Amino acid sequence: MLALSPPRCRGLSEDFTPKKMAQNLALLVLSQLALYTAVTSVKVCGRPPTTDGIDELTLKRVYEVGEEVTLTCERGYLPSAVTSQKMTCTATGEWTQSDLVCSPKMCPIPGPLQPLAMGRTEAPFKSVLNYTCDDGYVMQGANESRCLHDGTWSNPPPLCKAVNCPLPKPPRDGRIVPDKPVTGTTTIYGQGWTYECNPPKAPSYERGACLADGSATEPPVCREVSCSIPSGIPNGFITFAVMRQHGYKDKVKYACNEHYVLDGEAEIQCQNTGNWSSKPVCRAPCKVGIKRGRIFYNAKKLWIADLKPNRVLHGEHVVFYCLNRAESCGYPVASTCNDGTLPIPECFEEPGKVEYNLRAKTLPSEIAMCAASPPASTARPARPA
Repeated sequence: MLALSPPRCRGLSEDFTPKKMAQNLALLVLSQLALYTAVTSVKVCGRPPTTDGIDELTLKRVYEVGEEVTLTCERGYLPSAVTSQKMTCTATGEWTQSDLVCSPKMCPIPGPLQPLAMGRTEAPFKSVLNYTCDDGYVMQGANESRCLHDGTWSNPPPLCKAVNCPLPKPPRDGRIVPDKPVTGTTTIYGQGWTYECNPPKAPSYERGACLADGSATEPPVCREVSCSIPSGIPNGFITFAVMRQHGYKDKVKYACNEHYVLDGEAEIQCQNTGNWSSKPVCRAPCKVGIKRGRIFYNAKKLWIADLKPNRVLHGEHVVFYCLNRAESCGYPVASTCNDGTLPIPECFEEPGKVEYNLRAKTLPSEIAMCAASPPASTARPARPA
């Protein structure tokens, strides 16, 4: 009779059964762990900590216990007065302390630049100065300078030289009148001049100059110009003028009616544009808009009834008196006439008839003046008398 037995795997040794394999793997892990513990039980130190200015080029990445490092300052830095510049790697893998501090060398700031340096007279190593010139000036020298390791600057401050322009050309039928005498064949940036034309012509523009790009203003065109018949002004008149069109640079003079003040130039001139220059304005006088009280005007202390006529010219000042109730004293507040309007100070209180007529000595203008006036108060518009 044929007997069947379970199939067996051939080619596998009995030592590599799953149970044996697990035991061998555990032994391998334990041996590796023991080896790692034996290697890492010895402490080491990494690169020592440093601050700005300390030379790091000679430092290693790893040090053994007991090794010493002498710290030094790199070029351009100065060591401070310290008790120790050495550091030692300890058994715990840490470094001992060092008191070394490296300070950058200083470069003196050039004298002409000190007003821009906000009170500083020195700049530290590696500082950079950047130079620029104003429009119309050309730089001669380097536009940058660096503070070097020896306390000097890499470049001296440059010079800014004014741009030169060729001499300006006069207009046809005209000439040039320079602001300053010109010598040689060139002018410098900023030099100006006036263009003039032979009468009765006027230049299309009157001013020229040496420009920032080294060119001179092109000459204008001379042409005939006339201004219209001049007109009058409110509350004023033309003192003398022929009522006709006027030519370039002709003048007309104005004046104001009585008690009006002229504001602006009395004379106007016919310009090269064919327009008159700005006409003046006649500013109106003011009336002091109170019925009762005392004021200070024109260097005099006056009761309002004594101001005859009641008139203050434009731009003149009138002082009113206000009461400081807390201190029981009076204080002055000034107001200015402005083209017919004299504001009344907000603090001013006009007295009643009885108070004004029978107790005038108790008014703010008559009692003792305060040692110091309160803050200025706002003014209200003038009131009708």
